[in-house]
Amino acid sequence: MSDRLYIFDTTLRDGEQVPGCQLNTVEKIEVAKALQELGVDVIEAGFPISSPGDFESVVEISKAVTWPTICALTRAVQKDIDVAAESLKYAKKGRIHTGIGTSDFHIYHKLNSNPEEIIERAVEAVKYAKKYVEDVEFYAEDAGRTGNEYLARVIEAVIKAGATVVNIPDTTGYTLPHDFGAKIKYLVDNVPNIHKAVISTHCHNDLGMATANTISGIMNGARQAEVTINGIGERAGNTSLEEVVMTLKTHYQALQIETGVNTKQIYQTSRLVSTLMNMPVQPNKAVVGRNAFAHSSGIHQDGVLKNRENYEIMDPTDVGINESAILLTARSGRAALKHRLELLGFQLTKEKLDEVYDEFLKLADKKKDIRDDDIALLVGDATRKEHRIKLNYLQVISGKSLKPMASVVLDIAGEKFDATSAGNGPVDAAISAVKKIIHRQVVIEEFLVQAITRGSDDIGKVHMQVEYQDSVYHGFGAHTDIITASVEAFLDAINKLPVGE
Repeated sequence: MSDRLYIFDTTLRDGEQVPGCQLNTVEKIEVAKALQELGVDVIEAGFPISSPGDFESVVEISKAVTWPTICALTRAVQKDIDVAAESLKYAKKGRIHTGIGTSDFHIYHKLNSNPEEIIERAVEAVKYAKKYVEDVEFYAEDAGRTGNEYLARVIEAVIKAGATVVNIPDTTGYTLPHDFGAKIKYLVDNVPNIHKAVISTHCHNDLGMATANTISGIMNGARQAEVTINGIGERAGNTSLEEVVMTLKTHYQALQIETGVNTKQIYQTSRLVSTLMNMPVQPNKAVVGRNAFAHSSGIHQDGVLKNRENYEIMDPTDVGINESAILLTARSGRAALKHRLELLGFQLTKEKLDEVYDEFLKLADKKKDIRDDDIALLVGDATRKEHRIKLNYLQVISGKSLKPMASVVLDIAGEKFDATSAGNGPVDAAISAVKKIIHRQVVIEEFLVQAITRGSDDIGKVHMQVEYQDSVYHGFGAHTDIITASVEAFLDAINKLPVGE
């Protein structure tokens, strides 16, 4: 039989404490509904005493969601608990989350108290909250830096007072994974009534160990994990929901612990929170970063194409991503390029593939990554090499106080021709030089320039429509240099003109 881990999401409370990431009530309801769809067990909706907005959010979220438990945070203060209870009056299942600091730092330097008084205040708060709701969670703030023997005394006392969940936070992100796991195990082994409550973890990421500490706690007996979407939270953030859930899923055979999370909703929920909170997800973020299932190394790409599990321990579809991304860069090999071409519907001979690959490497040296539009253009460029008239050389001199001048060399059926011309601008000068060589009376009817993506290093593409003897011909060109793209588009149209006229 597998064990069940409860997922306690505090994105709307601890996660929202990030400066600049505050949500209004409508946005919080949208996130809460997404969390319900995701399958979290508990939604910590806010800290009601802190502001009228937080109070209203807890009220409205309680109305909006159906089955998850709605939790409201308080200090070990009666007024806090009164307000929290009032905010939860519409919750189908409500929980009050109260607590107090238990480390020497908090007892002596924050609360100006002593260990015995802290236990009394903790017990009093739990008993008072119990008058309002059956489900009371107690947090021992800074438990990570609290001595185990004293922490065990506090936990035993609050469970006796009626706490149904005991939260053991690594509030400062200080603890090492083996120490945090040992702390949970100490409580399991030394608190006589520990079986009457669920042990919860709440780890911060100040040293980058929040997920490791949480998993260590779970392996030693914790059965609730307090997490946030994308690991957001004050300072360096909290434990990431997606990391904990997918760790348990990936290692299910060894750990035999499951959650109620619908993992296929993870990516969608991640993007929603990122968008609403204006907090981008770092590209290399585990599970939900845009590079989490992306491969750019030729060796890795070849391995993934042969068998995904060569380099991926998770199936991207399990978290709601359609497929792994084979990113084409200067490090990609022929196998990756061939795979992308086939997906785009191009079936090339080995000779043509070699030709496109050579051009691909040249382009990849200019761009950070190659997109599908770029690939289609490369295939078009390879085909364009079969044209009778080809651009062999182009040089343009232009500037704010200079008369634009262009020199071109065309290869026409194997013979070289050159010309130089001035113009109203660099493109006009280059096209005028070409016209001197081809001796065709053509008129450019339409000239359209656009970027394929964004950024100054991206390819620009040019569509050109020319008229010759009452007929219209279309040309297309693309290049990182927009003047070259314009000339290529003009020549593409010229090559479609009847030969010999």
